[in-house]
Amino acid sequence: MGQCYGKSIPTVRDSDGATITTITTDHPSPVANNNNLPSVKNTPARSSANSPWPSTYPHGVTPSPARSTPRRFFKRPFPPPSPAKHIKASLARRFGHAKPPTEGPIPEDGTAQMDQSLNKNFGYNKNFGAKFELGKEIGRGHFGHTCHAKGKKGDLKDLPIAVKIISKAKMTTAISIEDVRREVKILKALSGHKHLVKFHDACEDANNVYIAMELCEGGELLDRILSRGGKYSEDDAKLIIVQILNVVAFCHLQGVVHRDLKPENFLFTSRNEDADMKLIDFGLSDFIRPDERLNDIVGSAYYVAPEVLHRSYSLEADIWSIGVITYILLCGSRPFWARTESGIFRTVLRADPNFEDLPWPSVSPEVKDFVKRLLNKDYRKRMTAAQALTHPWLRSESHPIPLDILVYKLVKSYLHATPLKRAALKALSKALTEDELVYLRAQFMLLEPSKDGCISLENFRIALLGNATDAMKESRVPDILNAMATLSYRKLDFEEFCAAAISTYQLESLEGWEQIASVAFEHFEREGNRHISVEELARELNVGPTTHNILRDWIRSDGKLSLLGYTKFLHGVTLRSAHMRHH
Repeated sequence: MGQCYGKSIPTVRDSDGATITTITTDHPSPVANNNNLPSVKNTPARSSANSPWPSTYPHGVTPSPARSTPRRFFKRPFPPPSPAKHIKASLARRFGHAKPPTEGPIPEDGTAQMDQSLNKNFGYNKNFGAKFELGKEIGRGHFGHTCHAKGKKGDLKDLPIAVKIISKAKMTTAISIEDVRREVKILKALSGHKHLVKFHDACEDANNVYIAMELCEGGELLDRILSRGGKYSEDDAKLIIVQILNVVAFCHLQGVVHRDLKPENFLFTSRNEDADMKLIDFGLSDFIRPDERLNDIVGSAYYVAPEVLHRSYSLEADIWSIGVITYILLCGSRPFWARTESGIFRTVLRADPNFEDLPWPSVSPEVKDFVKRLLNKDYRKRMTAAQALTHPWLRSESHPIPLDILVYKLVKSYLHATPLKRAALKALSKALTEDELVYLRAQFMLLEPSKDGCISLENFRIALLGNATDAMKESRVPDILNAMATLSYRKLDFEEFCAAAISTYQLESLEGWEQIASVAFEHFEREGNRHISVEELARELNVGPTTHNILRDWIRSDGKLSLLGYTKFLHGVTLRSAHMRHH
């Protein structure tokens, strides 16, 4: 039966011998053996010598090199530092304790003792009993449990639903209370997507919060993975991933980041093999503005993105989690695995997934490219959910491509760029591969160009508001239109739209990047390359005199940008990155 879980926080010992609190949720292992089903095997990751994420751990913690499963016969004289330790404080602030409270039935008879210093009045309906009839329990998590229920009146009369019951007694911090408020707010605000669990109502009494939602009776995606021996065929995996990407693209456009994507949080509507999936459990989700970055560490250890551990992340963290899910679907192995949370985080930060062992040698090149472009440790190089739906592995006329919020961010940056930067991007757009143009054409058509084949600010406004829910207003996504105001006085044809809506970082992740850059530079030489001094280049990049020695290497003897200078200029440079390159 459909289950909506609360969050469990088991404590374990890390490799330092210190007790830490894992950020995994209810299942002790996301791919643990269940009901004697085949377990998903553990494949050691490959160390990455050229990781774009050097050991910039929070609080100065330096990692040891990434390793696969620690060997029992090998004992380190000095245990490696734990990248998991800094998570303790974050979770203590959220949940209020390191150890989980004693499990037991949630009191529903008015006897619960509450912390009087915390306001646990949510303002929800107090008439739960009059509206719903509770049935048997179908799932239990750390903060509560889920039950069958049936509506007593109105549109929900006699309709079977699921009710997530969250104990107020276990809300021991202001953050945990706010998590519940935000979960209900997000469920209310997000609506209208076929792969999103439908919200019905929220009620409360003195002891519990009740969240009534759609009942999904087909079980978890995790259970189906295990029932198949831990592996899907490429075609079957494709059907799953398309559904996941569709609903995540919808959430991201609304300005909602889920932060806990994993097989346990996707439920099937029925037991049929072709049943639709629904995304559930927004207990760790949050609203996020277009240029905002989050820093609190939440999620599940096996699926957590590197930038989350670095405490600076955005929507791309969800894409990493989808990459982990895809990897597991295709080969039955976790891409990042260790016996402790400390080890898991170390491999996430410092190791690459294993694409050498079976079945990867027999997997199609398109699938491997797809997974690698989701599991890129540099979040700027990952595909978005909408882009991933246009990848050669998934590309199909049968599923529509959703509007991508990334296009708005990139066009906004293009409109504020200098003439030289726009010329460089226009040259780059002329070297794009057909695969990249498929995505850009789809996005351009979603903006509904006028008869002259151009788009204006009004096209961007209408397209965004045409997809809006209350969540988009909460996350202030429409504010991005204010930053695009200069488009009020001009229009973009498809050629210039391509220049405005491409990401240099994403192109750089392609195997053919060197060829793309070389062709683009040839266009730039003919149409945009001009004499530029080191001082002028520094002003273009908004950096100071300390970078001049580096920038001199970018300019040829004839005073124009070299190929190296052109590719670096496309990225831009900061003082910090310039110093790192210089030294």
